[in-house]
Amino acid sequence: MSASQDEEDLPANHTGPKGVINDWRRFKLDSVDQTVPHNRKELLRQMSTPREDDKERLNRKMSVQEYELIQEEDERCLKRYRKQCMQEMHERLSFGPKFEIVHELESGEAFLEVIEKEHQLTPVVVHIYQHGVKGCEQLNSCLDCLALEYSSVKFCRIDAVATGAAERFSPEVLPALLVYKSGELLGNFLDVTKHFNEDFFATDVEGFLNEYGLLPEKEFAACVDDEDEGGDVE
Repeated sequence: MSASQDEEDLPANHTGPKGVINDWRRFKLDSVDQTVPHNRKELLRQMSTPREDDKERLNRKMSVQEYELIQEEDERCLKRYRKQCMQEMHERLSFGPKFEIVHELESGEAFLEVIEKEHQLTPVVVHIYQHGVKGCEQLNSCLDCLALEYSSVKFCRIDAVATGAAERFSPEVLPALLVYKSGELLGNFLDVTKHFNEDFFATDVEGFLNEYGLLPEKEFAACVDDEDEGGDVE
């Protein structure tokens, strides 16, 4: 079988320098705006899915015309392509369940179950709160945000009365944050809002937990979205 035939049989997401260029060309063709002139569409088609008479174009180095076309049109498209590649890489490398929401625990039994039975690689952050206690509602809002950014962390909340140990979680020690992993208590923070300003945000809670090494690295997708806001493509 010839080298050119091998290239045709490769899947769309094959690796290697030539494979990456071909993947980019296909992605570029899929993303092309309908307003692009016909001659440019044809060039993009040749760059992505060559016909028999286009094989020579694919196997040679990228021409000046192709390079200029990409330079003119690809800033946002290249960012989307990089984001797609990073998300696919993250999906391949990620492990354990994903959550993205704060789970409400209804009883002390549910509290114990989530600690004892959760995946051993999953950090569990439990907020013990009570309605009317200062800081509890605000901390709940912060955890809602963090749950989206750290989908591999299981964020939970439970009313102090529902724990069955309300005497241990009186309003004076609330809100409380307990952090577990593999059933082991890693962090026990009572009256946690004393570490923050009166007006605090998700980034303040995030920074506090990171000081103790209790959060994993932020998800790839979140990093790429931040980059899209103002990062330049190198």
